[in-house]
Amino acid sequence: MTLTGFDPIFGQSQAIEWLCRAYLGDRMPHGLIFAGPVGVGKATTARALAALFLCQEPKSTSVCNGCGSCTALAAGNHPDYHLITKELIRTYDETGKSKGIDLSIKVIRPELVDAAGRKSSMGRGKVFIIKQAELMSVAAQNAMLKTLEEPPGRTLIVLLTDQPGSLLPTIRSRCQVVRFWPLANEIVLRELENRDIPRADAADAAAFADGSLGLALRWLKDGVIAHARELRQTVDQLLGGYGAADLPGWLKAVAEEYAQKQLERDELSSKDQATREGIGLYLHLMSQMFRRRLPPTSSYAELERLCSAIDAIARAEQYLDSNVNIALIFQQLAVTLEKVLSTPSSGTTAGLRSFDR
Repeated sequence: MTLTGFDPIFGQSQAIEWLCRAYLGDRMPHGLIFAGPVGVGKATTARALAALFLCQEPKSTSVCNGCGSCTALAAGNHPDYHLITKELIRTYDETGKSKGIDLSIKVIRPELVDAAGRKSSMGRGKVFIIKQAELMSVAAQNAMLKTLEEPPGRTLIVLLTDQPGSLLPTIRSRCQVVRFWPLANEIVLRELENRDIPRADAADAAAFADGSLGLALRWLKDGVIAHARELRQTVDQLLGGYGAADLPGWLKAVAEEYAQKQLERDELSSKDQATREGIGLYLHLMSQMFRRRLPPTSSYAELERLCSAIDAIARAEQYLDSNVNIALIFQQLAVTLEKVLSTPSSGTTAGLRSFDR
């Protein structure tokens, strides 16, 4: 396997240019926060930066692909490259019951704090990449503060997150934030078609994924896009005043299917947590559909109607986060949507087919 560097990363030129200037000017901060939506290139960029940082014979901002460091990283066994994920809790949980829902201090202390204090194996320093950094507990974040501020030796720590505001101010103040942005729809569509995905599927995936190539690819594989089309029809029916049909039953079925896909990837993950993630996903897609129907100019009544539907979904998401009974969440959402959307407004049905096209 050959390391590809920054070349395959598209749509994030501002972030990559800043990183390259910092590297060439020997001004790379010890700590970086890559902040941006899921699936837009943060992890790929972090790995490319790690390869450059650890390369023993770099050529400007390109790796040599021939040194021991490049060979080890390409093979996936570089001793100074540390990828930290919430699932690592299973290594440190003696009961074997942890599902990896958050990033515990039990992971951060041995995988980052202690490991950073050890000497580099290959002599070029150490790199630590923390995925889903927003999931770190307060104790875990506090434990890494000193390491972030004064890491031993040549060390690079990169936090990947789509929720930078969830990190403690003391963490953010010790890191340089590098912004990553949603990709343009045409870029996502192009890349999907380059992977031989039929145009109709690619167009829907690009629209639903909202600028995330990673999500578009995952949702196509997991059947989410097909279900999103079904959900779009349900939204059309609601806006037409025809009711929500069996929205609770449909949400339950598709969320359980989503959870099963996640369990197939990782049999030790929590089925309940994966189911709730699935529900959250489809609630997000439904809210997105209503938001995109908000016209630039509209009557007050229609604006109030659509905003009430969006508010109802937002409340359902809050209940979900608070671990309210799922059946109650579904039932209240369906009743509320039917109530606020029971009467179609003038001109509502005329524009239905334009959504996501």
